[in-house]
Amino acid sequence: MAISRSWVRWGLVALAGVGVVLAYQQLGLGQWLTLEQLKASRDTLTGIYNTHPAQTVLGFFGLYVLATALSFPGASILTLAAGAMFGLGLGLVVVSFASSIGALLAFWVSRYLLRDTIQLRFGKFLAPINAGLAKDGTLYLLTLRLVPVFPFWLINLLMGLTTIGARQFYIVSQIGMLVGTVVYVNAGTQLAGIESAADILSPGLLASFALLGLLPLMAKFIVNALQRRKVYAGWSKPKHFDRNLVVIGAGAGGLVSAYIGAVVKAKVTMVEGHKLGGDCLNFGCVPSKALIRSAKAAKQLKQAQTMGLRGVQGEVDFAAVMQRVHAVIRDIEPHDSVERYTGLGVEVLQGHALITSPWTVEVSLPDGTQQTLTARNIVIAAGASPFVPPIPGLKAAGYLTSDTVWNLTALPQRLVVLGGGPVGCELSQSFARLGSQVTQVEMAPRIMVREDPEVSALVAASLRADEVRLLTGHEAVRVEVVEGEKRLIVKHGHEEVSIPFDQLLCAVGRSPRVTGYGLEALGIALTPRKTIDTNAYMQTRYPNIYAVGDVAGPFQFTHTAAHQAWYAAVNALFGRFKKFAVDYSVIPWATFTDPEVARVGLSETEAVEKGIAFEVTRYGMEDLDRAIADGTAYGFVKVLTVPGKDKILGVTIVGEHAADLLAEYVLAMKHKLGLNKILGTIHTYPTMSEANKYAAGEWKRAHAPKRLLAWLEHFHAWERS
Repeated sequence: MAISRSWVRWGLVALAGVGVVLAYQQLGLGQWLTLEQLKASRDTLTGIYNTHPAQTVLGFFGLYVLATALSFPGASILTLAAGAMFGLGLGLVVVSFASSIGALLAFWVSRYLLRDTIQLRFGKFLAPINAGLAKDGTLYLLTLRLVPVFPFWLINLLMGLTTIGARQFYIVSQIGMLVGTVVYVNAGTQLAGIESAADILSPGLLASFALLGLLPLMAKFIVNALQRRKVYAGWSKPKHFDRNLVVIGAGAGGLVSAYIGAVVKAKVTMVEGHKLGGDCLNFGCVPSKALIRSAKAAKQLKQAQTMGLRGVQGEVDFAAVMQRVHAVIRDIEPHDSVERYTGLGVEVLQGHALITSPWTVEVSLPDGTQQTLTARNIVIAAGASPFVPPIPGLKAAGYLTSDTVWNLTALPQRLVVLGGGPVGCELSQSFARLGSQVTQVEMAPRIMVREDPEVSALVAASLRADEVRLLTGHEAVRVEVVEGEKRLIVKHGHEEVSIPFDQLLCAVGRSPRVTGYGLEALGIALTPRKTIDTNAYMQTRYPNIYAVGDVAGPFQFTHTAAHQAWYAAVNALFGRFKKFAVDYSVIPWATFTDPEVARVGLSETEAVEKGIAFEVTRYGMEDLDRAIADGTAYGFVKVLTVPGKDKILGVTIVGEHAADLLAEYVLAMKHKLGLNKILGTIHTYPTMSEANKYAAGEWKRAHAPKRLLAWLEHFHAWERS
C-alpha cells in the first residue's frame, strides 16, 4: 500500500519533534540557556574564545543557527552570551546572520512539511495574516520583527505557512531583527562586566536595560515612519494648515465628528452637498418612523372596537399623512442645522467636496466658485444611497426608493415592494395599513434573513395579517408595460408570475457613496463589500484620512455612524498621543415593524454557525401583565448565555417597544453585567420592562441549586414536626 505524502510529512515532523525534546532533555540544554548559568560560565566561555577564537565563533554560529532552526527556547540568552564573549561588533555580526539563517531554515521546515495541511484545516485563521502580507508584505513582516508581539520563533513558523517568498522573508528578517539584536548584544557586553552586586547598578548596564524597555517604542516609531514615507511618497505636504479637521458629509457620522472637533476647540469645516442631517433625518429614520406612527394609528382605529370603543371611524388622508411626515422632519431639522453648528464654531460649507491630496479638499460652491481647504486631518462621512437592481424595464417604467418615496402625495392603490429586509418590511406594513394593496417580493426563502427563523416567521405572520401579499423565494426578472399597465414579472422555481402595480418601491439595500470625491486618485482602497477600507482606528490608507458611517461599514445604522465618528475625531485630533480602536463588541439594532424586532450580540443562528456554546432562555410576552392590558401580548425575549453562567452573549426581543426594552441588555453587556444583576434590579409595575426581569428569572429557575433546595425542603419539614 502506497504511503501518502501527508503521512511522510507528519512522520518527519514527529521524528523531528522527538529529536528536539530528547536533545533538550539529554544534553541538558535547558540548564545552560539561563541567565544564571551564563554568568557562572562567563569566564570559561571567554577563555575558550581567547584560546580558540575562530573555532569558537564558528561553533557558536552553528549552535545559534541550530537553536533557531529547531525553535529552541533561550535565543535571547545566546544573544546575551554573544555580547559577553565577542563584544558588540563581532557579537552583532555573528548573531545577526546566525539568527536570520536559522529563521530561514525554520521557515523552510514549516513551509515544506506543514503548510498545505495547515492551510487546508486552519486557512481561515491564517487569512488575516495572508491578507496583511498581500496588502503590504514587507512592512507587515517588518512590523512583526521590529515590534515583537509574537516570539520570533513563532513568526518563523507562521510565515512558512503563508504565501510570502523565502528571499523576501530572509531580507526583511535580517533588517528587522537588527535593532533588537543590537540592544541584546549590547546588554550582553554589559553583563560581562558584572563583578559584584554594585555592578548591577552601573550606568552602562542600566542604559542597556533601558534600551530593552524602549525597544518596542523605538521599533513602533521606525515602522510608522517607514509607513508614512511610503504612503505619502509623491505628495507635497503643506507647511501650514488652515484647519485641524475637514469633514465631508453632514449625516450622523459627519455631524458627530464636527461636533467633537468644535467642543475641543479645533478649527473644523464641514462640507455637505445636499441636506444637513443626511439620510437619517431626510429620507430614513425620521420620516419612516413618522409614517409608521400614522399607519399604526390607522390600524388602532380599525381595532377600536376590541378596546370597547364603538362607532369610532377614521379615514386615511394620505396627503395629510405625508404633510405630517415633512412637519416632523422640519421640527427635528434644527438639531442638525447650519445655524446650530455655526454657533458651535463649525464652518459649514454647502457644496461638492473633492479630495485633491491627503491634506487638501477642493469645494465647489453653489455660486460656481471654488474654495481650497488645507487640513491636518480629513473625515469622510459620505453615507450611502439606495441600490437599484438592474432589472430590465425597471428604469423605463419608473420606480421609487427609500429616498424618493417621501415625495408621494397620493396613496398608491397597488404597491410592489422589492426587498424583505428591515426597510422593505417597515414600508410594506405601513402602506398596507394606510390602504394600499401591497405585494412584497423577496428573493430569499424568508424575510429578515439576519434574524432567527422564528423571528422572521412572527413578522411574516404580522405582515400577512395586515393583508400584505408576501412572496418569498421569488426573483424579480423584468418589468413590462402592457396597454399602459405596469407589471413586475417574478420567477418562482420554473414558474413566472405577473404582478400589476401602480408604484414600485426598491428597498433592497443601500450602496456606500465611494465615488465622485477623490478616492480613486488617492488610491484609497475599498473592501469586497465596496466600503472604504479602514483599520481599527477608522484610518484609511492615509493615516490622516478617516472614514465613518455607511461609507465605512460594517454596519449601516445611524448610531454606529455616530459611534465610529467619536473614534475618528478623537484619533484624528489626539492620535499622536493616544489612539483608540473602535469597539464593535456591543452593537444593538432594531426593525420597527409591528411587532418590533430588536437585537444585540449573537442570535441563536449565528451562535450555531460560529460554533459558540450557549444556553437559551426564553420568556413569552403573552404572560406579561402590561402586555395583556395593552392588547399587545405577543412576542418574546430570548437571551443567549454562556453555559452554566449568567454572562449574556446576545438578546433578541420581539414585541411592543422591543427597541426600548433592549437598552437594558445593551447596558448590561457593555458593562459586563449578567442576568443576576438584571433580576436583582427593581422594575416598575406594570411596565413592559418587567419582561427583562422575568427573562432573567427564567434563567435563574433553570439554574436553581436543586440539591440545596431538596435539603431545604427536608429542613423545613423537620421544623414543622
